[in-house]
Parts: sequence; C-alpha cells; structure tokens
Amino acid sequence: MRLLLSVLCPVLGLTIFGLCPTVTIGPKEGWQVYSSAQDADGRCICTVVAPEQSLCSRDAKSRQLRQLLEKVQNMSQSIEVLNLRTQRDFQYVMKMENQMKGLRTKFRQIENDRKSIIARNFQELKETMDELNPLIPVLEQYKMDAELISHFKEEIRNLSVVLTGIQEELGAFDYDELFQRVLRLDSRLRSCMGKLTCGKLMKITGPATIKTSGTRFGAWMTDPVASTRNNRVWYMDGYTNSKIVREYKTMDDFVSGVVSRTYSLPFKWEGTNHIVYNGSLYYNKYQSNIIVKYSFETGSVLAQRALEFAGFYNMYPYTWGGYSDIDVMTDELGMWVVYATNQNAGNVVISQIDPDTLHVLNTWNTEYSKRNAGESFMICGTLYISNSHLSGAKVYYAYSTKDSSYEYIDIPFHNQYFHISMLSYNAKERALYAWNNGHQVIFNVTLFHVIKTDDDS
Repeated sequence: MRLLLSVLCPVLGLTIFGLCPTVTIGPKEGWQVYSSAQDADGRCICTVVAPEQSLCSRDAKSRQLRQLLEKVQNMSQSIEVLNLRTQRDFQYVMKMENQMKGLRTKFRQIENDRKSIIARNFQELKETMDELNPLIPVLEQYKMDAELISHFKEEIRNLSVVLTGIQEELGAFDYDELFQRVLRLDSRLRSCMGKLTCGKLMKITGPATIKTSGTRFGAWMTDPVASTRNNRVWYMDGYTNSKIVREYKTMDDFVSGVVSRTYSLPFKWEGTNHIVYNGSLYYNKYQSNIIVKYSFETGSVLAQRALEFAGFYNMYPYTWGGYSDIDVMTDELGMWVVYATNQNAGNVVISQIDPDTLHVLNTWNTEYSKRNAGESFMICGTLYISNSHLSGAKVYYAYSTKDSSYEYIDIPFHNQYFHISMLSYNAKERALYAWNNGHQVIFNVTLFHVIKTDDDS
C-alpha cells in the first residue's frame, strides 16, 4: 500500500521532514521509502509503503484480531482433547456392551439349572459385576443416548436381584466346612474303592485318541504297578524285526513327542503284544516262543524262558496276522500269556506265569480257535476275546480261569480307525490301551463289582 507520509502518520512525518535522506529501511524492519521530492516551499515529500505484518501494531482492532486468533487456537485444542476423550469413552462403552452380552449368556445358564451352580461360578459373576460398576459413571457422563444408559442400569439392577436370589438359594456356606466335607467324602470313596473285588466286564466306551503316530501296527503302554508319580510311557512301532523302544517321562511328553530315553533291546521282538510291568519289559523274542524280561533300569535281560509247545512266527496268530502268536498280558491277579499249541489243536491256551522267573504257574486249555480271535485281554482272571480287526468290533467270548468255564457275550465297542493290532488292559487305570491303525487310543471299561462290607466273612 502506497501512501503519502504527510497524510498517514503525522508523527513519523515530523521525523523525516527536512532533507529527504538516503536512509533505506528494510520491509520487515519498518516503513520503506520508494521516492522523494521537494515542494515549492522546499519541504521534503516522500512516498512510502507501510510494513505488511505490523501495520499500526498498536491499533485496537489488531489486538482484537490476535485475541480472536488465540481463542480459535484454544478452541481447536479443546476440540482435540474432547475427541480423544470421546474415543476413550466409546471404548469403555463397547467393553461394557460386550460384558453385558456375556452376562446374559451366563444368566441364561443359571436360570436353566440354578440348583447346580457352585460357589466358584458365583464368585466369577460377582467379580464381573465389580468390573462393571465403575463403567456406569463413565456411561452417564459421556454416553449421548440417555435412554440406553437407563436401560443398562435397569439390566444391572435386575442382575443384582438375580444374584441376591441365587445367594439366598445357596445359603451362607462356610467354605472351610465344605472343604472338610469334600475331604471326608474323598476318604470314604477311596475306602470304598479299596473294597472293590474283581468284577465282570459290562461295557467299553471311547476311545479317546491320545496321539497319531507310527505305522499301522505297534504297541504303547504304561506300567500298571508303578507309583502314582511315575507316569512313564513306552512306545514300540511295528510288529517285527525291530529293537528300538522309546520312553517318555509323562503322557504329556508322549503327546508332544518329547523322548526322554531310547533303548536298543538285545533281541528283536515279534508281534505287538508286549507289556511293561514293575519297571521291566516283557516281549516275545523274534522267531521263537521265548519270552524275554528286559530291565529298563539296568539295560539288561533279567530272564528269558520258552513256552513249551507254543506256536510262533505266524503259526497261530490272531486273525489279522502280524506274528501275534504269543500275547503277554497282566490284570489284577498277575501276569498271563495267551498262545496256542498243536497239542490243543490250535485252540487258545492260557497260562499264568511268575513275573520274576517266567515259570508257568498254571495252564487252561480252551476250545476256542486262536486264529479266529481278534485281540484279547485279561480282566480279573477272565480272558475276553474280541473281533477288533473288524469295523463293527465287539467282545463276544469270555473264559473264566476261576471255574474253567466260558460264555458267549456281546459287548460292542467303537473301532474308530478300523483296525486294532494291540489291545491291552491296564488294571491301575481300569482302561484298555490300543493301537488303532496308527493311532494310540484308550478305551474306558465298566465292571460289575461286588462290594465287601465289614460284616462279610
């Protein structure tokens, strides 16, 4: 803006009246002189340009403009803070809505079966309520929809009423007293279990698949007489021409594939019907009717003995083959061997043997063909024979060594993977270990028991 100095700023005009100088002021420092001349009276007339940024900086309107700008900046910062708080509070709202949905689901379950709720579930609900309570003021302060807030508050009141009703229904339990009652019940249950005598097989359920590994045929087992702290698992893949046994410290390690030790046996095995009993492995020596007892602790053979007249090397196997002529097994009464002989016309022979010396203690000759049997197992001195190689598997024959009698039965079980090459009873766990076509599975068994009372003679 070009102006005449004498017109605009008289004070400044007084300063530069006189000789119009050669002084030059920068545009950012003040007024700038563009030209100068003298009038008829000899007065100096200058043409100047006012500075762009601070034109009459002391003007009242300029101050008002700056103040207005500061207010706009302050308002902008306040809006930003409000935006951040709104986002944070929206997250609180979403969190509460999700928790309310979870509470609705839980209380539907409670209403369906109030009687079965336990103190732990009640405590979890109380903790959830404690987490929700601080969120209510947040909703009241920031939530725009007052009607929704009111709805949430009403639901929480209703939940509180339900919780109060549940608490009254459960009663004011003394949890220390409850814990002592549980301990007493556990003691009575263990005492009752100790009085259980051997029972008769009534039902087989499952299986539970523990792991999928190895070939179609093999064996895996735990020790039925080991202490409760000894949970080792042994694994023998294949049914012939192998000597490698893998050991796992726990069932979890077995599932994860964490091998603790690997043993190389002095003799190859034959078949899949091996057992571990009291820290030793019992198995059929390759191409022979010899049973070998191998100690995992010493890594040596403690005993080996031939079964007189017993067929071997697929002479009298189970129906599926696999050199399954000799089957070593255990139950509540000790150790057994199932096999067949020419003298018994290829029919099943049962012998009870001494675990230490492998001497035969007693023998029973049955009239059931060994080649017609699938897998078999002993429970409480009774041999149970199955057709486990078929998809519609069942246990259909039972021979009792107690009275040398047999019966035909019909106990089906699920052959989930279509071919079972190993079926072994674990008396401690009351379960059947099986190798089911490359899957290691466990069946639960139900026995009919007779309880001995203190009045029994």
